[in-house]
Amino acid sequence: MLKRCFVLLGLLLTLQEVAAAAVHEFKLSNGLKVLVKEDHRSPVVVSQLWYRVGSMDEYDGTTGVAHVLEHMMFKGTKKVPAGQFSRIIASAGGKENAFTSRDYTVYFQQLEKSKLGLAMKLEADRMVNLDMSDKEFAKEIEVVKEERRWRTEDKPQALVGEQLMSTAFQVHPYGRPVIGWMNDLQQMTAQDARDWYQRWYAPNNATLVVVGDVEPKEVYRLAKKYFGPLKARKLPERKQQAEPEQKGERRVVVKAPAKLPYLAMGYHAPSLRDAQNDWEPYALEILAGVLGGNSASRLHRNLVRRDRIAVEVSVGYDAVNRGPALFEFDGTPSEGVTVEELELAIRSEIENIKQNGITEEELQRVKAQVIAADVYKRDSMFYQAMEIGMLESTGHSWRLIEEYPKRLQAVTAEQVQAVARKYLDDDKLTVAVLDPQPIDESASKRKEVPHVH
Repeated sequence: MLKRCFVLLGLLLTLQEVAAAAVHEFKLSNGLKVLVKEDHRSPVVVSQLWYRVGSMDEYDGTTGVAHVLEHMMFKGTKKVPAGQFSRIIASAGGKENAFTSRDYTVYFQQLEKSKLGLAMKLEADRMVNLDMSDKEFAKEIEVVKEERRWRTEDKPQALVGEQLMSTAFQVHPYGRPVIGWMNDLQQMTAQDARDWYQRWYAPNNATLVVVGDVEPKEVYRLAKKYFGPLKARKLPERKQQAEPEQKGERRVVVKAPAKLPYLAMGYHAPSLRDAQNDWEPYALEILAGVLGGNSASRLHRNLVRRDRIAVEVSVGYDAVNRGPALFEFDGTPSEGVTVEELELAIRSEIENIKQNGITEEELQRVKAQVIAADVYKRDSMFYQAMEIGMLESTGHSWRLIEEYPKRLQAVTAEQVQAVARKYLDDDKLTVAVLDPQPIDESASKRKEVPHVH
């Protein structure tokens, strides 16, 4: 047992050294930021290109266009015909994909280190030379609509989550689904996607993050070679929309075919803004860990294991966003238990912390768990790049990675109680409930998962 402890300690220290490795920062004359982190444990490189644009930048009537363009970015340029991008990467022994969020759009490849130049060449080409035909768009928009049906409309819990967001955020664009409303997708044109591409896809709105068995100066040389010739573009003015203060509890019920009811709750909470002075987001992160971090958390221990009120229950809070945050709860009640009873049980646990706070043992346990989980995640080159890119694309700096453990360790039990009292308030709460309807077993089931990026 003692030997095992020493092995685990050694592994943790090794991963901490990896996490603490320096990030090298460069900037091309066209505005492209290049961030490089060395990790020489294997001859692999992860390359991620982050565009600082997501669904929050969309306008009413064109929701989903950021995600649609992500699909269209694989439809070819004059040099690389439709469908060839993925084949070229695969033939080089690599893998690639992309994703769209509320805050950013990301394209990534993982390759043997000598193939990094290939990834940059392909990304630079489609940054400015995308060939978006009406024919290809007409085919791909049908894929996106099917993806919406598969991911949201056919999944009752996803519908509840969508309604929670649109009810909690009535002004801020976070209330719109990233994949878009179906009506907007049905009316979207290739020109909508072309306009989005011309508006936002430029080197001065992007960050290239490279992590792996590389030399920073060589990465910079390749970036200058492939991205350097591209011209910067004047970006649209970003007019930030603020969500007005919620002044009363909101509720929404979703009726959909399902076997079990489902509960989702969200309290308005702050995102991290001033990395040097903010403390509330860190205290909220600890609070989320105390309430729902794992099997030792209060909700799981009391509601799932002890009282058997819930089949499952979880807590979520994300401090790193371009917009505001929600402190969220969700769960499925046990058989014979109503969603109202589950909600009351969750509220009771919240009230307990408001009145009595948390113990020092809980505080230290959650700090250790959160920090250890963060360090272990950084064992992945992909996650290291993700962390760097996410911070940069939400208006922070990769340097926050170094400060994170210190800021978390500084949180006190009194601060955790204070944020619970301040933000887990009924006037800031939105509740969404799934009212399960009979399932038509004879209805045709979707057997094929749509191809998505």
